[in-house]
Amino acid sequence: MKFTHVARLGVVAMAAATMISMTTGCCGTATCKQEKEKLIVNNADFYTAEGKLDTAKAKATYFDMMEKLGAPVYDVYRPDDGFLWTVDFGQKNFASFGMGGVFWVNDGNKGYFAHEIFLLPGQSIAEHRHFPTKDKNGNTVQAKYESWQVRYGSVYAFSEATKDSPANLDDYPQIKAQIYKTQLDHLKCSHVEKWEADGKLHHLLEIPGQEPTWHFMMGGPEGAVVSEYATFHDNDGLRFTCPGAAL
Repeated sequence: MKFTHVARLGVVAMAAATMISMTTGCCGTATCKQEKEKLIVNNADFYTAEGKLDTAKAKATYFDMMEKLGAPVYDVYRPDDGFLWTVDFGQKNFASFGMGGVFWVNDGNKGYFAHEIFLLPGQSIAEHRHFPTKDKNGNTVQAKYESWQVRYGSVYAFSEATKDSPANLDDYPQIKAQIYKTQLDHLKCSHVEKWEADGKLHHLLEIPGQEPTWHFMMGGPEGAVVSEYATFHDNDGLRFTCPGAAL
């Protein structure tokens, strides 16, 4: 399977201090006038004086985004217990290179996984892929295979280029400019698509003889909440292209 539903990309460039445009209040009719709110996100605000990621600030910003998108903020998200976790991949640039997540289930015995992904506008996951691993008995655990469904907002999905999904990143300089510089210098993915909250399911690109494939996603102009369905996630099989990136 391959990424589908390519759409024209258009986003606002983000920097350490980023002006983010969010839309709210649309009634869904042709005459509805969308009201826009602007949220200032300053990367420095996500870090303590000691330079550590402030998880409380990060979560509060996700909650703000989710409320604007109409996404539920469940009570189980709120405690500072790591259930809803945040990460900057060790790069100290959470506003543009980070994510939030909830592992609903990750069952190695039954081999399935369910994940909720939270992305601020213009914030991207580190480019990565998954390799087979071995369990404690020496049995092979297949490389993680994933599918995604955008629940709220939108994302830009990046994959390797193929004949059916040609390289198009250079056609969209605005989105390319938002990619974290160190990530951009080592990028494997050059095909981009916009995925909306339209009920469609998108699958990890498969290239015969080249699995597993590189991939990542970036939050759209309003941010995103994405549901992921997958086989078991073994962190030992996770690899990044960005030097020094880690969960």
